[in-house]
Amino acid sequence: MIVLITSLSGCKKFLNVNKDPNNPTNVQEALLLAPIEVSISDNVYAGNAPVIIQDFIQGIAPNQPNPGFWNYQVFNTDFDGDWNAFYVITMNNLKILNDKAEADAKLNYAAIAKILTAYTLGTATDFWGDIPYSQAFQGISRITPVYDKQEDIYKDVQSLLSSAIAEIGQASTVTPGTDDYFYNGTMSSWLKLAYVLKARYFMHLTKAPGYTAAVQADSALNALTKGMQANSDDLGFAYAGAAGTENSWYLTFSPVSTYVMNSTVIDSLKARNDPRLPKMAKTAVNTGLYTGRTIGSIPGDLNAYSYPSDYYAGISASNYIVTYNEALFLQAEATLIKSGYSAAQPVYQQAITQHMLKLGVAQTDIDAYVVTRGTLTAANALQRIMEEKSVANFLNEENWTDWRRTGFPLLTKVSGALSEIPRRLLYSESDILTNPQPQQSAKLTDRVWWDAQ
Repeated sequence: MIVLITSLSGCKKFLNVNKDPNNPTNVQEALLLAPIEVSISDNVYAGNAPVIIQDFIQGIAPNQPNPGFWNYQVFNTDFDGDWNAFYVITMNNLKILNDKAEADAKLNYAAIAKILTAYTLGTATDFWGDIPYSQAFQGISRITPVYDKQEDIYKDVQSLLSSAIAEIGQASTVTPGTDDYFYNGTMSSWLKLAYVLKARYFMHLTKAPGYTAAVQADSALNALTKGMQANSDDLGFAYAGAAGTENSWYLTFSPVSTYVMNSTVIDSLKARNDPRLPKMAKTAVNTGLYTGRTIGSIPGDLNAYSYPSDYYAGISASNYIVTYNEALFLQAEATLIKSGYSAAQPVYQQAITQHMLKLGVAQTDIDAYVVTRGTLTAANALQRIMEEKSVANFLNEENWTDWRRTGFPLLTKVSGALSEIPRRLLYSESDILTNPQPQQSAKLTDRVWWDAQ
């Protein structure tokens, strides 16, 4: 008996060496939240797909000849990394965080997981249309999840946000701390974010089949009364700026990538004498002028073009993912739908003002600009609101969604374009090979469900 017990004990100790203490299979919520938030800022907001989208909406331009992403030469394999970032790195870990937090009765962590899932899921469906969700994240028991209809995904997004709001309302005493890079555990800020996201996804459906603009606008306005009330409420991710912690857009505009600012953005700011130009862009090193690059033109010296200012693309800049500015522009658009351009005008002017204040524009310059851009009419109201929103949302993928659903700001396809301006992303080659679905034949110019004609 003594020999047998000793033998079994030694065997157990031997087998334990296969457990890597540096790669635990079960970790606390605080250890999950921080890297998830890094992934959302680095990958969902500013990763490969968001950069390609900035090509589509002519926010940025590579100093390279055609063809490439910039004139719509895109392949399914180009999005393999994005699909992995959205599903494996971000949403799968958010599911683990949510399930663990619910089991541990840490309702604030569960609420944050749901809010971030809603944002990531909503971004994914706006990129690709129909995507897996109801059968996703089940491990080897379901390795080929069906693609849910985009309309159902939108219902899931709203359900996640409503559940998160209810959980925050339980006033749990356990809150994140420094593991929450976004709000440092301030649950009132997370609550405001949830309501702004609700408004965002309500307004996306103003032209969706079976939905009416007035109802969606009403829903958005109701949500916004409990949403962000100041620029300090922004969902922002601050980067330290040391090696390995550089802002993601700073890396995008490195000389290796050859990305610079697009002439579409620079020229529009110049044409309107917009005082935000020197706050948003740098002058070209060679000339001291604000000069954007036109896609399809002959490549020039990188120093002949403007780069984004340090506010947007400095090494320690913050990524502003969802903002008070966006909330105000959503309110202006919803008010336009419900009450007309006169009622929308003061909200629209406040949205412009708040963005300029954030950038540090002098009040006298703000007042002068608002006079030139502030008067809305029945003919120009939607265009003006969306034009100004696109400036305030510089480098945000929401500008692509807004262009698709409203047609503003006005864009024309680039020189040498291989198609019309893309209206969706291609599904990843990796998922086509491992989980074939009928939706995967979609082309770049096909419309997603809410992008009605």
